[in-house]
Amino acid sequence: MTSPDEEFLSNLPVFLHFEDVADPMLYRALPEGWALALADIIDSTGAIDKGRYKAVNMAGAGVISGILNALDRHDLPFVFGGDGAAVAVPPNQVEAARQALSKVQSWVADDIGLTLRAAIVPLSVIREHGFDVRVARFQASEDVSYAMFSGGGNHWADEQMKQGHYLVDAAGRGERPDLTGLSCRWNPIKTTHGKVVSIIAIPGPTGDSAAFRDIVSEIVALANEDGRGGHPVPVDGPPLGFIREGMVLEARALSAYRDRISQIRKGAWVLLQTAIITVLYVLRKPAGRFDPVQYKRSVASNTDFRKFDDGLKMTVDVDPERMKTIKARLEGAAREGVCWYGLHEQDTALMTCIVPSPLSKDHMHFVDGGEGGYAKAAASLKMQMQPAT
Repeated sequence: MTSPDEEFLSNLPVFLHFEDVADPMLYRALPEGWALALADIIDSTGAIDKGRYKAVNMAGAGVISGILNALDRHDLPFVFGGDGAAVAVPPNQVEAARQALSKVQSWVADDIGLTLRAAIVPLSVIREHGFDVRVARFQASEDVSYAMFSGGGNHWADEQMKQGHYLVDAAGRGERPDLTGLSCRWNPIKTTHGKVVSIIAIPGPTGDSAAFRDIVSEIVALANEDGRGGHPVPVDGPPLGFIREGMVLEARALSAYRDRISQIRKGAWVLLQTAIITVLYVLRKPAGRFDPVQYKRSVASNTDFRKFDDGLKMTVDVDPERMKTIKARLEGAAREGVCWYGLHEQDTALMTCIVPSPLSKDHMHFVDGGEGGYAKAAASLKMQMQPAT
């Protein structure tokens, strides 16, 4: 007999047109007993100001990888936020998620030198405070769909975490999460239209949900004037090139704590994989079941560059005219109290990946702005909200 939790996951609504992302009728409430496991980097903007964009993104994606691997399932709803992430967890795996989060905290401190704040917030508490966590899935490609969240619960839980509530304690130094599949080897991806802009827009003080849905649809439509939604990754995949920092972070993540021999071995393996893949890309020749041309294309189609997490979040590549129009519409909606928003422009996008196997088709790719992205946009959003709080 199928449990209610499994039935919920298998029957989640899936939509194909991102313009519909703010439609509340598409979403289904999490079952009773679930919880949100969430985390973010403390002072991520400070780390970004020091040029540590890749490290911040690696830590954020590591939250997802560490929890999904620990729970041995990749069908749980999650969202990547650039400097953090949130994962919805069923009742019987809350404690396992807590342990995974504590290990991810230790790994971030030990290997990356940043501080990860983490929390487990019960759904029952979220609902007691008048919010909910509702989930749907957007079909990004034939092989991958990403969870979208509405109901205000994620935002409320995040604020509670930042105020010091429901926190998870870090595991002891040297504790390691299972980060199998976590990868961040791609070089920054340069804009092709003008600017890569990271946008966050959340409902404003008027509470006019219909007007907010309209502005979301309009911003999505403006980004889609290029026919690809403003996708920052070329249709044939990112340009060939791998970043040293990402490969070093990956090798450390897969190694035992301060085990130099293990790090050298893992680093050599990552380097060998990268060299082989590079040769295959240049030759454009398949090797066994691995087709480099098809893989690069699926990297683009499997990329999570836009989402709904109690508000619109997207990192898109747009030309100056569209950028001007998007800004004007967001400014107008903000003046009317329909939304609060933050955005950050940059010249590149960054991609962090979870690749269970190079031969599988369900590899996931998370995009953020290459020079601050969502963290900088969130800081701008917070400043805009100050006079109203």
